[in-house]
Amino acid sequence: MPIQILMPALSPTMTEGSVARWLKKEGDEVHTGDIIAEIETDKATMEYEAVDEGRLGKIIVPEGAQGIKVNQPIAVLLEEGEDASAIGDIAAPPKPAETSPAAPQHAPPTTPTKAPSTPPPTVQAGNGHDTSRLFASPLARRMAAQAGLDLATIKGSGPQGRIVKVDIDAALARGPAPTTRAVQTPAARPPQPAPFAPVTGDPPFTQKPHSQMRRIIARRLTESKQNVPHFYETIDCEIDELLRIRKVLNDGDKDLNLSVNDFVIRAAGLALRQVPAANASWGDDAIILWERADIAMAVALDDGLITPIIRGADLKGLQQIAAESKDLAARARAGKLKLEEFQGGTFSISNLGMYGIREFAAVINPPQGCILAIGAGAPRPVVKDGQLAVATVMSCTLSADHRAVDGAVGAQFLAAFKKLIDEPARMLL
Repeated sequence: MPIQILMPALSPTMTEGSVARWLKKEGDEVHTGDIIAEIETDKATMEYEAVDEGRLGKIIVPEGAQGIKVNQPIAVLLEEGEDASAIGDIAAPPKPAETSPAAPQHAPPTTPTKAPSTPPPTVQAGNGHDTSRLFASPLARRMAAQAGLDLATIKGSGPQGRIVKVDIDAALARGPAPTTRAVQTPAARPPQPAPFAPVTGDPPFTQKPHSQMRRIIARRLTESKQNVPHFYETIDCEIDELLRIRKVLNDGDKDLNLSVNDFVIRAAGLALRQVPAANASWGDDAIILWERADIAMAVALDDGLITPIIRGADLKGLQQIAAESKDLAARARAGKLKLEEFQGGTFSISNLGMYGIREFAAVINPPQGCILAIGAGAPRPVVKDGQLAVATVMSCTLSADHRAVDGAVGAQFLAAFKKLIDEPARMLL
C-alpha cells in the first residue's frame, strides 16, 4: 500500500521544518538512499534520504511551505504496481490532535499499515551529546508499527544497540507491558504579538518573510534571556605578541594561514582545562561538568547563524584547529554541515572583531553554561611599569549562566585565558 513520507526530525530539538526544495518530482522512481528533498531546519538546510523504494505518487507539501510539524506527511510513495488511485485520503495532512486522555501506548491499530518512510529515530540529550541512541532496521520499524509497539521500550541486540527483527519477535512474545499515562492539561499559550500594521506617516517598506532558521533563533534567544540568569565579565588582553608569533608562523608556512580566532579557540580550550568548573552546564538534578572542551564557533549566515564545533579543542594544536575551523566555516556557509558537526558543544565563542566591534555581550546558547564574545584588537593607551605606553588591546566578555558557573569561576577562567593570549608561546607547548 502507499507509504507516507513524513517530515523527519533531523535534530534532537527540531519540532517543525520546511521543504526548501524537492529533488524528485511526482512520477519519479525513488530508491533507498536517494536524496529526495532538502529540508530546512532551525540550524541549516539538510538533505533527506529515502529509506523505502517506489515511485513518488504525490507531493503534499510544496517547496517553501513553513511550519510543517515533525512526522506530518509531506509526500506519498507508491509501491510497484500501484497507481495514483491507491493514494486516496492517505495524502491528507493529519488533523490537529484534540485534548483528551491518551490511549494506551501499546493498543494495536485496527488496520495494519506500513511504517512511514522516515529515518531511524535518534534520542539525544538536549545539547546534542548522546545519552542513548535508538536505531532500528526498516523491517523492525515496520513490524513495530504493525503491532503497535513503542520502539523506545525495546532494547536492541544488533550492532550499537540497533533494534532488529529478533528484538520485535521477543517483545511480541512477552506481550504488551502495562502503561500508565497521566492526563495532561495543555499549558496556556502566551499572548501572541499583534501583526505589524503601518500607521499614517510611515515611510514605504517591504516585508521579508521569516525563514525557519530565523523563527527558531528568535524563539531560542528569547527563551535564553528569559530563563537563563546571565552575568557578564570583561577582560582586556594585549595581543601584540600573539600577532607577532602569528606572522612568524604564517610567513614560515604559506599554507598555514592562522587567524586570531584560531589562537582564541586554542586559548579557550586550554583555559577550560585549567578551570574545569567553567566548562559546565545546568541540569535539573546536577551541574554537568564536561571532561572535554568542545568549542562551538559562531558563523554568520545570510539569514541567521550556525555554530559548528571544534571537538576536543583543548587537545588540538593551532594547525589542526586552523584547518578544522576553516573547513567547518566554509561548509556551514554552503549548508553542507553534518548534524553531528553543529549539534552539541560545551562552550561557545562569538567573534565580531573583524567588523571593528570593540566590545559586546553575547547570548548564551543553552544548555551550554558560557559564551565568550571577542572584540576587535586596536591600539590603546596602557600603563606598563608606571609608564604610559601603547598596546594592541582586545576586549573579551564572558556571558555565563549563574546557575552553573559562579562569578569567581568566570573570573578564574578569564584570568587563565588572558595569560595564554598575552603570552601565546604557552599555547605552543
